Amino acid sequence: MQLDTSELTPVINRLKRAQGQLVAVTRMLEEGKDCKDVITQLAAVSKALDRAGFAIIATGLEQCLTSEDATMDKKELEKLFLSLA
Repeated sequence: MQLDTSELTPVINRLKRAQGQLVAVTRMLEEGKDCKDVITQLAAVSKALDRAGFAIIATGLEQCLTSEDATMDKKELEKLFLSLA
């Protein structure tokens, strides 16, 4: 299944922000920053990635439900969704 890239612009932006946050986490570790601050930023990266994944799956599910030519079945979508849990 090909996802409609026009619908994924917010997801791409979220992933780019997460990428920047991850670079910042790495820098914080290299600079010996406080553990609490590092964990807080790492949690933010993790949450951003999870939300991006859920948005991608939701887009795919919506496309599968509205498409007559669905290439993924319910089980495959469920497996993808659960891989983020």
